[in-house]
Amino acid sequence: MKWVTRSHVHVDRVACPWLISRFIDSDAEFIFVPKNQVEQVAKETGAISFDAPNAELGHKNGKCSFESIIEKYGLIDPALLRLAKIVHAADIETDLHTDEIAPGLEAIAVGYSLRFSDDKESLSQQFDVYDALYAWCRLQVAKQG
Repeated sequence: MKWVTRSHVHVDRVACPWLISRFIDSDAEFIFVPKNQVEQVAKETGAISFDAPNAELGHKNGKCSFESIIEKYGLIDPALLRLAKIVHAADIETDLHTDEIAPGLEAIAVGYSLRFSDDKESLSQQFDVYDALYAWCRLQVAKQG
């Protein structure tokens, strides 16, 4: 399936493709375009838009796109829900300090954007970060349960 979002990936636009690839669509193809072209490209290609204006899988009701995707696809893994709190706080500037891990994730996202200008290359590099963070979340959930 094709998925389309805004170019110049950052926290939510990295976390969402990671989530989609790992838990929803292992054959996902991601398209990155300027913000004003997302709707048009979605219509032309049949791609599902996310983290863009007017996207069903975008920021809604105080949730970031990562949380919207979790909700839409009924994902209930407690470790993913813990990761969603981190992603939300790192993505929503006013909520940055609502999670102790979020400022670190935000710093990592900025660093990757400085290192990799190509969105697909940045994604491929950052997926390891999200795999590791998800593993950490699984450990935290296991300790609590």
